[in-house]
Amino acid sequence: MAYLFTSESVSEGHPDKIADQISDALLDNFLAFDPKSKVACETMVTTGQVILAGEVKSKTYVDLQQITREVINNIGYTKGEYQFSGDSCGVISLIHEQSSEINQGVDREVREEQGAGDQGMMFGYAINESDNYMPLALDISHKILLELAEIRRENDQITYLRPDAKSQVTIAYSDDHVPQYIDTIVVSTQHDAFDEDDDRMLAKIKEDVIGILIPRVMAKLPERIRQLFNEDIKYHINPTGKFVIGGPHGDTGLTGRKIIVDTYGGKGAHGGGAFSGKDPSKVDRSAAYAARHAAKNLVAAGVANEMLVQVSYAIGVAEPTSIFVDTYGTAQVDLSDGEIATKVKSLFDMRPFAIEDRLKLRNPIYLETAAYGHMGKAPVTVKKVFESPYNGRIETEVELFTWEKLDMIEEVREAFDL
Repeated sequence: MAYLFTSESVSEGHPDKIADQISDALLDNFLAFDPKSKVACETMVTTGQVILAGEVKSKTYVDLQQITREVINNIGYTKGEYQFSGDSCGVISLIHEQSSEINQGVDREVREEQGAGDQGMMFGYAINESDNYMPLALDISHKILLELAEIRRENDQITYLRPDAKSQVTIAYSDDHVPQYIDTIVVSTQHDAFDEDDDRMLAKIKEDVIGILIPRVMAKLPERIRQLFNEDIKYHINPTGKFVIGGPHGDTGLTGRKIIVDTYGGKGAHGGGAFSGKDPSKVDRSAAYAARHAAKNLVAAGVANEMLVQVSYAIGVAEPTSIFVDTYGTAQVDLSDGEIATKVKSLFDMRPFAIEDRLKLRNPIYLETAAYGHMGKAPVTVKKVFESPYNGRIETEVELFTWEKLDMIEEVREAFDL
């Protein structure tokens, strides 16, 4: 008998994602002008207000207000009727200097001996059911909202969209864990006020989502994934009714409150640490990226069809306290999961400095991670420009999503005799 599995995503205009993007934009600006910056920045957004808090140790100074307002405007909160606008909201900063007691456990004279910025466990996951080795329900959920944002910015086919939105996809699987069909799609999108009655408004939104949005999403998917869409899909479009009040006016947003959307949509596991606003000395972020890099390359190399990699740390200690692997019984090599974990340890240096160096994490690469998932996006090299009244102008070329590169496949195959 088939079973169902569901994952959700939220748009860049969701209040929690606004907070994540502000935190990561601030981080990027600190790193652009001082790559050694230590940053742990939290953001709260609500009606007409942004509150910044956290700890920073940096040789540079950035204009927190200007960066915050630019992020909000770029998302699309530019109108007074949203009750939240980059041009008019208040921005309160409560950021202070990082504790010297934490910093003494991280910095070392020998850079390779850099200690972990905190204790904890981090997970990376990969599965071969999609081309980017991501869980399929989450991948489709992200793509629905990415396309919805594209339609909103075009302001052509659908002209009433506002920035806040959520999606959810339920997929039916066979008992041997193969996707069979999409059972349910949920889309809730913020919209302008309509002149006509609520029933006609909701009917119009449902018609546009099913008739315009979903076909555009399907057109960008591989044929084998398109075949999972069928006429029997159950659609729930704005199921609570009208959705005019949204964004920070409808719901307070906080950094780090969408960690499952950020990672694997409920598949695999999560160590509990959020990512956005944290520089890579915080292993909550960097080790989660490194574990994804390892899991993805191992699955792509054919070691297993599905894999979870856990790495754990003690604060101030460079070497991980453990590395764990779970292949869910899908291993394609004649080794136990413990034996696979031993090989992972030899293949992937999980010390914090080694991770930063290998994945080039001391660059301003983080704003792009803060919406539609930190995992599963294509690695790409881009030019970024940072301007500051205090630091001048910097133009730099950076690699985004380095942890998604399949650059260890040959080493993995050699180590596992594949």
